Amino acid sequence: MATLKEVQLKIGSVKKTRQITSAMKMVATSRLRGSQEKMDRFMPYASKFSEVLGSIAGKAGEEASPLLVAKEEVKKVNVILCTSDRGLCGGFNVNLIEKAQKFIDAELQDKEVSLTCFGKKGRDWAKKSPNAIEDEYIGVVGGKFDFSVASTSGQKLINGFLDGDVDEVYLIYSDFKSLARQEPVVKQLLPIPSLEAMEEPGEEDVKAKDDSVYLAEHICEPSSDALLGEMLPKNIFIQIYDGLLQTSTSENAQRMKAMENATKACKDMIDELQTIYNKTRQAGITSDLMDIVGGAEALN
Repeated sequence: MATLKEVQLKIGSVKKTRQITSAMKMVATSRLRGSQEKMDRFMPYASKFSEVLGSIAGKAGEEASPLLVAKEEVKKVNVILCTSDRGLCGGFNVNLIEKAQKFIDAELQDKEVSLTCFGKKGRDWAKKSPNAIEDEYIGVVGGKFDFSVASTSGQKLINGFLDGDVDEVYLIYSDFKSLARQEPVVKQLLPIPSLEAMEEPGEEDVKAKDDSVYLAEHICEPSSDALLGEMLPKNIFIQIYDGLLQTSTSENAQRMKAMENATKACKDMIDELQTIYNKTRQAGITSDLMDIVGGAEALN
């Protein structure tokens, strides 16, 4: 049985751990509030952009942009993987990495796969995989970043697609449904899927609209083809930026939940150790009393 001093040291150690996990939970909660507000502010812009893009696409020709044209034979594929830079967020990174691994094994078996990694955790996994790392961005997810990160990375991918260095591009990120639900998602970026099939960010959370609702027809200047050629690359940037915002919010939600569970586990451990301490102390007192009584009986 452990001594009283050993149990006391364990209790003190667990209490310090509880203070750390509680502080980390508060930090994650604060960051979650900020990232969620940023995501919510971006949603109206992304939604309106998709609406205007869909309206203009109806007037443009099928060959308005090479970004819409699928390659005859797909040999090279780039996968954008969004993860966090830090751990202590439950199974957040594991789920994203498993999603990427399963997608590559199931859909891209006979293709040359390269990876664009946002976050250290995804980068570290990519280094151990047989796939080449095309580009990496550290300190983005979970931190402060702006739209330029998405436009810079997106433009590199677009140039690679137009030059023939890559035939398809996919984005893997964590879709933030609610505080209790975040799901890894695979989305095709290039070639751009049919605009009718494209989902607006958060579209699944919006109630279906009545077919009788009138959608305004946008007047285009210059032509629809020219305008669409300018808007399609920006749509790629928006998709990447939205994925980063969703992943950042999901990471903070997962870390907040993980630290809350860790704090509760510390409390349960302290209660258990306190019970052991009381039992050990009581056993010691009982043993001392028995020694005293035994000595008194021996003197008599």
